[in-house]
Amino acid sequence: MALAGKGMFIWKVSRCEGGDPNRIAAVAAQAKLTHVIIKVADGTGAYNYDWGTRRDLVAPVRDALRRYGIQVWGWQYIYGRDPQAEARIAIRRVRDLGLDGFVIDAENEYKGQHAAAQEYMTTLRQGLPNTPLALSSYRFPSYHPTFPWQEFLERVDINMPQVYWVQAHNPGAQLRRSLAEFQQMHPWRPFFPTGSAYSGFGWQPTAEEIYEFMETARSLGLPGVNFWEWYPARTQLPPSIWRTIADFDWGSPTPPPPPQPANVVERYIQALNQHSVDAVIRLYAPNAVHITPQGLRQGLDAIRKWFINFLGGVAAGATFVLKNHHQDGNRHQFSWQAAAPGPRVLSGSDTMVLDPEGRIYYHFTFYTVLGG
Repeated sequence: MALAGKGMFIWKVSRCEGGDPNRIAAVAAQAKLTHVIIKVADGTGAYNYDWGTRRDLVAPVRDALRRYGIQVWGWQYIYGRDPQAEARIAIRRVRDLGLDGFVIDAENEYKGQHAAAQEYMTTLRQGLPNTPLALSSYRFPSYHPTFPWQEFLERVDINMPQVYWVQAHNPGAQLRRSLAEFQQMHPWRPFFPTGSAYSGFGWQPTAEEIYEFMETARSLGLPGVNFWEWYPARTQLPPSIWRTIADFDWGSPTPPPPPQPANVVERYIQALNQHSVDAVIRLYAPNAVHITPQGLRQGLDAIRKWFINFLGGVAAGATFVLKNHHQDGNRHQFSWQAAAPGPRVLSGSDTMVLDPEGRIYYHFTFYTVLGG
């Protein structure tokens, strides 16, 4: 599958959405991301791997993202001290995880190291002959004449320059210059830039600049963009940054929805994560009863009004995660948590009883809100 649309880099899985794979995937799907690029190796060692518990942190995120049809790529920072060993760990991680593609992050350490770059790329390509490869490096090659551009670009499929406009506010101009410089180089590779979704040195991007970066890329006919990086974009920058990325309609096909969950509780959580009142209401029988500590409501119109207020109020922008679920015949008891933008966390427990057609005709909801 060709790479297109919007992507996000992940550095440390444990810092993203509390390390919860399902929340990461739900947030990515809500933002209409087509791909996520997770660090899987650093130099000659595996990354996002818990050596204490021997637990791979990437695999569950991979599985959760793929349920939403989102591609999962890996990336590695390389140093050039042992290029063959760096290539071997990359090959092993891509194969073990069954990744859709792989990104090489080569920067200052590889300047002047033409032989090391050749050795790394030869070994990597031999080990991954059919895996799409991309280079992530400097935005303006004219600033870095000793970097082994040819050795890397001749064996990758995509060029992903880091078009970071730190300490400036002209992302469109910088993107156009980066593209123009690479168009003068050989070999040419499809251009898929990465923009700044982080802060540094007292600087941070604005939502308007994020939009300008994406709109400029689209106007230039580029297949898509990435952003660095998930954690600061979600927790350190103003919420408008992530919202701008999420709301931008790239125009490429929307990732297919995840497979329809088998039971009503999973469908209910999925509908909440879509923030679709219509999807929620479709789960109820016409004369259903919904009870909360604040009162009872019966019928679809009354239930619809409650969910409009709930999803547009205290749960606005929240990501819901099913925690426990017990079924006894047509009776379902379950608990859930939801993280909303800012400090709000919702914790709830529900009981549902289904009619013979599998629709909810009794639903009791109780939840508490922490923070906010």
